[in-house]
Amino acid sequence: MSFLSIDIGTTGSKAVVFSDAGKILAEASGEYSVKSEQNGWFELDSFEVIQLCKKIIADAASQVSQTDPVKAIGIASQGEAFTLLDKDDNYLSNAMVSFDIRSQKQVEKICEVFGREKLYKITGHTAHTLFSLFKFQWIKENQPEILEKAKRLLCFGDLLRYELTGRAIISYNLAARTMLFDVSKKAWSDEILSEFGISKDILSEPAESGVSAGTIKKEIAEELNLSKDVIIATGGHDQCCGSIGAGVTGAGMAAYSIGTVACITPAFSQCVLDETMMKSNLATYPYTISGLYTTVAFCMTGGSGLKWFIDNLCECENKEASQNGKNVYKQMLDAMPEEPTDLLVLPHLTSTGTPYFDSSPLGAVLGVNLNTTKTELLKGLLEGITYEMKLNLGFLSKCGIKVTNLRAFGGGVRNEKWMQIKADIFGLSIECLEVREAGCMGAAVLAAKAAGDVGSVNECCNEWVKVSKVYEPNKTRKALYSQRYEVYEGLYETLVPIKNKINHCKWSK
Repeated sequence: MSFLSIDIGTTGSKAVVFSDAGKILAEASGEYSVKSEQNGWFELDSFEVIQLCKKIIADAASQVSQTDPVKAIGIASQGEAFTLLDKDDNYLSNAMVSFDIRSQKQVEKICEVFGREKLYKITGHTAHTLFSLFKFQWIKENQPEILEKAKRLLCFGDLLRYELTGRAIISYNLAARTMLFDVSKKAWSDEILSEFGISKDILSEPAESGVSAGTIKKEIAEELNLSKDVIIATGGHDQCCGSIGAGVTGAGMAAYSIGTVACITPAFSQCVLDETMMKSNLATYPYTISGLYTTVAFCMTGGSGLKWFIDNLCECENKEASQNGKNVYKQMLDAMPEEPTDLLVLPHLTSTGTPYFDSSPLGAVLGVNLNTTKTELLKGLLEGITYEMKLNLGFLSKCGIKVTNLRAFGGGVRNEKWMQIKADIFGLSIECLEVREAGCMGAAVLAAKAAGDVGSVNECCNEWVKVSKVYEPNKTRKALYSQRYEVYEGLYETLVPIKNKINHCKWSK
């Protein structure tokens, strides 16, 4: 028997089938487009997303149907985005994704009426346009006719689970990303729902990750080439599932996702809702292992910064690599100098993430001179992205969340030079994982638990999760980077007044 998992992302989804030993047996994936009808609006066609999910589940399952048929399915999904259904389960709206910012006025209004600190104390999250509460309020104020018909509000994880089982069940950690959930009580917040006129009846039933939500509907099983006995598990928020797939099972450990966004997701034993966490914009919410909590410390400019550099500043190198059949990313990264650069790059090429939550960022490069080369500039950018993540590790430490073990996965782990930069700047060992799809592996672990094939998530992770390589910090470069980091720590605050002046300038043609 095998376990199928699906990771529902912002621009695409992937389904992976794992054996009972954690080996990948089959894969299928697909993409969809983010729609943007107005500036600041970003939506997904929810029906299109779910249809694609069903297709890739069927594709992946069919590859193992004769050898290792699927026993259970786990679902990892993006948080915050939700879909409204009517009484007949018709889709009433597209889903506003995390970077849709149209609800900024609702954020300000709700904070003024309800209180920013009070919201944090209940939900464990800092008020921001990415969360469902504010998107819901925008619909309430601008599209009330939709809400009049709405009978269900479902995030993508519970939307797919509802499609597969007919039961609306959501994991605690995904529910928390709505900012409608009381993270201490692990239940929908009656106070918030009452204040903003949201009926609990339209929300899914919250449950722990890794429990059975029932078996697949007979007609759906036939459609997807699955047995009618397949169990559908409660999965979780994609970052939490990625951490499970990285083997993060206890305090001191953290997953380091190096993709479009760079994100550190630790596990810790207490629900920390203090002022330091709030001011650092660090969330606190239930983890995918019962009794543990997590947060997400992230820089929105992760691999997206590298892509921006290659796409916009390496035209000649792109052409040359294309002609020679080479990988331009590897070519440029391999050409970077060995030693730390004399540059300081503030890598805020889009909104900043934690700890600042600044939606009007200012990227900056300091130290450029006539001798600066393109590859030095590239390395300076990668150093800057890594300094930003070290800054986040520092804020976690101030909040009592000390990370001593980093488990890295994602596209960024492929390049040894960048991984060594990270180890040198962090001053920590970084363990890279064998698995390419940690989010899918984490969801599959939760499926195995729900099916009763493993005693615990910890037990399964110990067997499935394998480390492929460990990067140790170079003592000399670590010392040099430590000196430069002392300057970087104050760089954002130093440049804020300049940024504000630039933002208030009225440029004339």
